[in-house]
Amino acid sequence: MLQYIMKGGTPLVGEVCIGGAKNAALGIIAAAVMADEPVVIENLPDVQDINVLLKAIEEIGAVVDRIDRHTVRIIGSTISTITVNSDYIRKIRASYYLLGALLGKYKQAEVALPGGCNIGTRPIDQHLKGFVALGGRYSIERGMVCVKADRLKGSHIYLDVVSVGATINVMLSAVMAEGSTILENAAKEPHVVDVANMLNSMGANIKGAGTDVIRIRGVQKLHGTEYSIIPDQIEAGTFMVAAAVTHGDIVVKNVIPKHLESISAKLAEMGCEVTEEDDAVRVVAKRRMRHTQIKTLPYPGFPTDMQPQFTVALAVAEGTSIVTESIFENRFKYVDELARMGSNIRVEGSVAVIDGVRGFTGATVSAPDLRAGAALVLAGLAADGYTVVDDISYILRGYESFDKKLQGLGAAIEMVESEREAARFKLKVG
Repeated sequence: MLQYIMKGGTPLVGEVCIGGAKNAALGIIAAAVMADEPVVIENLPDVQDINVLLKAIEEIGAVVDRIDRHTVRIIGSTISTITVNSDYIRKIRASYYLLGALLGKYKQAEVALPGGCNIGTRPIDQHLKGFVALGGRYSIERGMVCVKADRLKGSHIYLDVVSVGATINVMLSAVMAEGSTILENAAKEPHVVDVANMLNSMGANIKGAGTDVIRIRGVQKLHGTEYSIIPDQIEAGTFMVAAAVTHGDIVVKNVIPKHLESISAKLAEMGCEVTEEDDAVRVVAKRRMRHTQIKTLPYPGFPTDMQPQFTVALAVAEGTSIVTESIFENRFKYVDELARMGSNIRVEGSVAVIDGVRGFTGATVSAPDLRAGAALVLAGLAADGYTVVDDISYILRGYESFDKKLQGLGAAIEMVESEREAARFKLKVG
């Protein structure tokens, strides 16, 4: 089993370059199959979720040409089936974007029910509501979601809850519908805007992305394009917290500082020095952090995907902090793992009450999901002694070369597969 082993206690110092946004890339790959002409996607993160989705569209007949590690050319004219069903596609959440893309292009799609991290109930009812409003019908059979329509016609759709996935899926299915669609209570996240910009570069007519009302005028077809994905705000935020929790000094490069405002503001509130440049953010943590309160909210509020990393930082801050999780109900499962490292956290429903301790001690812990796994790595880098993080397949789903980037900042960390490799690491770092 793959593990990360690390020896903590070293402040992380230096520069780190952030890759493309995983959550934007998943929607953009789905959008790419809607054109018959070649689509070139740049700044693509080389992570497991992306590679699974590329394999899935290849299996239904699309041409996928990896130009280099971070660039891919996709041709959707060769798609031969609208059925997407394999063991690996069931493991990622974003498989549902192929429902919207194939429905929009071919007026039908069959996709295996989505998987992903087990962090709470994540229904796709709002996606299906959007498809039905556009003229589609759906059924769920043998673990597959089947949607079809005789024709798609623009509609006025109000999402009952703010949902990034449903917002992107409705956009995908509506761009080639007849007439106009108005989508209200839409998600405003940067990756929603990125998918909309990508679709517009293919000839779609989408206005209002980034606000809570998106207007889509249907077009007859989409054409090829070249598009570069925005930087990943969650990867950037994770390295910003790495500076805070290890009392380090990190320049996080290739970012859009505006996307990081809620993260930067909290770190400054906790006592870090945060400096913004045009495409970089520097975080310096010279002293022990102060307690604060955090509540996760849809963008531009504090992102749920940064909640575990900040909980780790607050677990070693002065005083008592309160973290309220308002998006996913199971997102505190990692707290039991942090307790092994000496944290003092009480979870009461959707609220974590954190009494800061002076520091963590190394332990063997298990990653329950993607972001919690990254947070446990940060805890290990701040801990006294050795820490082993199991189940890092979750982390590999969303962070490219995580251990290598941390090594570049001075971290003593390695990916290992056996006790022998772990023993060799301990001998090497002393």
